[in-house]
Amino acid sequence: MAFSHERLDVYRAAIEYVGWAHRLCMGLKGDQRSTKDQLLRASQSIPLNIAEGNGKVTEADRRRYFEIARGSTLECAAIQDVLEVCDMLSHEQNLEAKKLLDRLVAMLTKLGQRGYTVHESRDIYSSTDADADARTDTDTGAENSRNGKRTR
Repeated sequence: MAFSHERLDVYRAAIEYVGWAHRLCMGLKGDQRSTKDQLLRASQSIPLNIAEGNGKVTEADRRRYFEIARGSTLECAAIQDVLEVCDMLSHEQNLEAKKLLDRLVAMLTKLGQRGYTVHESRDIYSSTDADADARTDTDTGAENSRNGKRTR
């Protein structure tokens, strides 16, 4: 069973970038530990926010998470520039990885626009089991969920 975010091209591209960033950081030596850590955190933030945003019900919540993921993508581009200027990443490697980042920014920009939503079938999350939210208690002092008053 796949979660709905796993079927999104933007999520799969983000996961691909995380793998690239991890492999890059494993090979980096020297005193750029804080920059390496920042790249790992920022790169992982992209798919994590995509997944969380895709699970939100309201359009505003979804947009907010996609915009956060977009910001993390732009942060990764800046971190790559820092690594390049510190001679820890070649210009060619930087340009090649930025192609994927550019693609991510374009997709996340579209997802973050008002009125743009990704439609998915909710039946993938349905179950034949009993409704977990069904009320089974018989407490007469329980809250009435419609008006907030206690029943007697």
